[in-house]
Amino acid sequence: MRKKTIVATLSASAIALPLMWPSSASAHGFISSPPSRSALCGDGTVRNCGDIQWEPQSVEGPKGYPAGGPVDGELCAGGDSRWAPLDNPRNGNWPSTHVNSGASFNFNWEIEARHSTTSFRYYVTKPSWSPTQTLTRASLESTPFLTVPYNRKQPAAHTVHTGTLPAGRTGKALIFAVWDVADTSNAFYSCSDVTF
Repeated sequence: MRKKTIVATLSASAIALPLMWPSSASAHGFISSPPSRSALCGDGTVRNCGDIQWEPQSVEGPKGYPAGGPVDGELCAGGDSRWAPLDNPRNGNWPSTHVNSGASFNFNWEIEARHSTTSFRYYVTKPSWSPTQTLTRASLESTPFLTVPYNRKQPAAHTVHTGTLPAGRTGKALIFAVWDVADTSNAFYSCSDVTF
């Protein structure tokens, strides 16, 4: 009788433990080139990033940008307070990738959960934006400079999108990417600092 009680207790614990464990996001992906802020935290290039260093692929938030989605000042973290260090401008000291205005560029994604996808969209900050400011809708160009439709297809584990960067730009800028998944109510958000 005692043996059955122990086995029943252990079985119940084995079932309950996963239910009590904090759940991670179900969708996963980030831009590795130009390195996103989450990628820089994940590979240790940038320190004091909080939990995003362990989950650079998990910047997921409500979809609907620009009419909906994360609120201003929380765009880089997808509106998730766990990833708030991504919204910290760090006095303009995020490492940036040198890019050529008006040139072709490859955006590389590392995708761990291949969701049915509506599109990937890429926005850039306006020339008036300062790297010492948090990211807001008003600081971004209203039209994406690159949109890649997917028509509910799944992206590859390593996905590359080639597009032309905005012309006539100089200085620091932030590229804000939105991965609109088709099979959940969320999207993925990614911020990459660049210098034209």
